Amino acid sequence: MVLTICATAGLQVWRTLFDNFAVHVVGLNGFHVGIIQSVREIPGFLALLVVYVLLVVREHRLSAFSILVLGVGVAATGAMPTFYGLIFTTLIMSFGFHYFETTNQSLTLQYFDEKTSPIVFGRLKSLASASNICAGALIFIIAPFMTYGSMYFMFGALIIGGGFWALLHNPTDKNLVVQKKKMVFKRRYWLFYFLTFMAGARRQIFVAFAVFLLVRKFQFPVQWIAALFLVNNVVNYFLSPIIGKCIVRFGEQKVLSLEYFSMIIIFISYAVVDSKILVALLYIADHVFFNFAIAIRTFFQKIADPRDIAPSMAVGFTINHIAAVMLPAIGGMLWVVDYRIPFIGGAVFSLVSLVLVQMIGAQVKKMAS
Repeated sequence: MVLTICATAGLQVWRTLFDNFAVHVVGLNGFHVGIIQSVREIPGFLALLVVYVLLVVREHRLSAFSILVLGVGVAATGAMPTFYGLIFTTLIMSFGFHYFETTNQSLTLQYFDEKTSPIVFGRLKSLASASNICAGALIFIIAPFMTYGSMYFMFGALIIGGGFWALLHNPTDKNLVVQKKKMVFKRRYWLFYFLTFMAGARRQIFVAFAVFLLVRKFQFPVQWIAALFLVNNVVNYFLSPIIGKCIVRFGEQKVLSLEYFSMIIIFISYAVVDSKILVALLYIADHVFFNFAIAIRTFFQKIADPRDIAPSMAVGFTINHIAAVMLPAIGGMLWVVDYRIPFIGGAVFSLVSLVLVQMIGAQVKKMAS
């Protein structure tokens, strides 16, 4: 729980400040932001290397150390206000975040069964939202009085402290199924791989260009962005546990179908609306449906060999970030042509995902038999 709070709050702080920091302090344009966002996803692409790190480091130790690295990256961001400085600090921050998320998902699926893991994922996301509310509110209050560098350093130092604290604890259960210490890539997991790939593509359009649209086209100041993140987290604090319960009650296929159908509408709307209020509401809805991706991981839990969870989460993170490494840079170039193009592309990705997700039920039945 502590590490989840540190990871999500750290990323939230970085994202809340980043676009205004990039535009108003560093002086970057859409192409630069696209490049940095692509660089940010390189550590996610290299998440498969977690399998080999686990040969020498226990999984819970790697989780704690990853948070420490994340904190260092956040603390250093404001001290390097150049394009290449942002690339460097973004890489450090991102290695910490992505390696933690890989082990976080793996350990959650290992420790909890199929009926419990969606509930746990939902509750952890709710707790993370609560911590983000505190971080967003604090940014909103202190932004007029502190520099970007000071804010990055303050939050980064707190995250570093959380990482050090976790390194002193050992919460492991020796009765868990022993995980394979090698790369796992199986044909029977193809639907999980494909949905993970498409989720990465859809997520990057949201992460790289939705906030940038608010800042660049609609001129949202940092206080408004912080307030919007605050609203998002208040909503998700209450909805995340409900999403977990819905996955248990209705199944992954129905939950993901609702997500991708809604995302088609949201992405098309991003491309055509001219109202600040409407685009803010779209961003809130976008953020809510982002949490439905829990169902992809719980779907995998239902079809997987229990020994495959840790290596498969690492492979899944890499697959998720294949599109993530390339898409922001390509989207940044397309943004220069017309800002609408990346969002239309997101609608297409969502449509493909909607079609593929209809096969989940058959996959689960096949593995059960």
